[in-house]
Amino acid sequence: MSDERPTLAGWEQDEIERANASDRTPVVFVHGLWLLSSSWAPWREFFEDNGFVTLAPGWPDDPATVAEAREHPEAFARKMVQQVTDHYLAAIAALDRSPVVIGHSFGGLIAQKIAGEGVAAVTVSIDNAPFKGVLPLPASSLKSAAPVLGNPANAGRGVSLTWEQFQYAWVNALSEEEGRRLYDEFHVPAAGVPLFQAAFANFNPFGGETQVDSKNPERGPLLIIGGEQDRTVPPAITHASYKIQAKHNPGVTEEITIPDRGHSLTIDSGWREVADEALAFVQRFVE
Repeated sequence: MSDERPTLAGWEQDEIERANASDRTPVVFVHGLWLLSSSWAPWREFFEDNGFVTLAPGWPDDPATVAEAREHPEAFARKMVQQVTDHYLAAIAALDRSPVVIGHSFGGLIAQKIAGEGVAAVTVSIDNAPFKGVLPLPASSLKSAAPVLGNPANAGRGVSLTWEQFQYAWVNALSEEEGRRLYDEFHVPAAGVPLFQAAFANFNPFGGETQVDSKNPERGPLLIIGGEQDRTVPPAITHASYKIQAKHNPGVTEEITIPDRGHSLTIDSGWREVADEALAFVQRFVE
């Protein structure tokens, strides 16, 4: 963890206390860029209905609502991968039981970093951003990141996507009607710096903040899920992530590619198909 001590918000502490008061296994959800933790609401209800207790911490100092986030893009500026990881590690450290960890996009990368710390009972990483050692960099991924990476000044900003950019990178597998609904309901500005950290990780001799410890024997079971039509994190990236994890770790490592799905697969009308796969994997190892 970094030298700066993470500070959990009051509502996050309340969720931790609720989880600790339960006799159920906790599930920690980790969101990625351009979303808030509230985007996990259907997943949380689904996992609670199946016998788990859930919590979804935000990134440090995330605005409370989508409307507030859009009014204050500066709130997202300069949030770095390790800072965010440390925030989730602080929440997990306050839990009485090792949790299941489920993350999407940069949240999927962070979920794998958390697993590498040996503090997750089971991990599900969905459309994970690339970590150091993941070499494929498909053209669609570069184009999806171009709204941020195209201007170095964005490393210190919160950056919003236009509808056209969101349509290309997130909802290309959906109808325009559904895509626009998701843009209106969920899209918020995102920190630019994590994209720079991921893009240049393999040029950093010290590994950078996207380094994942794939060798820790305490990592636990890991499922990596990818969307077949994902342009932001194409299957080449999730498959390369899987190969690294499977090669280096003695734990169970599995991979699923969901047909005909894009980067919005955790929030669009087909989210339940993805959640079913995640739940089935988790239930093999914890109750």
